[in-house]
Amino acid sequence: MEIVAKVLIALVALEHLYILWMEMFAWETKGKEVFKAALPAEMFKPTKGLAANQGLYNGFLAAGLIWSLLIKDEQWQTNVALFFLGCVTVAGIYGAVSAARKIFFVQALPAILAIIAVLLK
Repeated sequence: MEIVAKVLIALVALEHLYILWMEMFAWETKGKEVFKAALPAEMFKPTKGLAANQGLYNGFLAAGLIWSLLIKDEQWQTNVALFFLGCVTVAGIYGAVSAARKIFFVQALPAILAIIAVLLK
């Protein structure tokens, strides 16, 4: 189960690195494709700075998850992983309630599955 937990943590981290890239560097191209139902096309340019800020926060989540994979002490590794996975879960639930329900399945659910795997290892 330890390998499953680490793979799930890595996948959640990669997802947040992708979100960082999209929101910080590709907001007016890929972001426009992904969020076309949520924002009118003319809103992407004026919201570029806001999206970049959100992307930075996603980068912090990814950094914390990657850090957890590099920690040698098992208890410390578990605690750090659970903290950052918990942050991702809360963000995903909030996004599902406040923006779009699919955010739960894209963001929160993978983090919840990783939390379960970490707790079962």
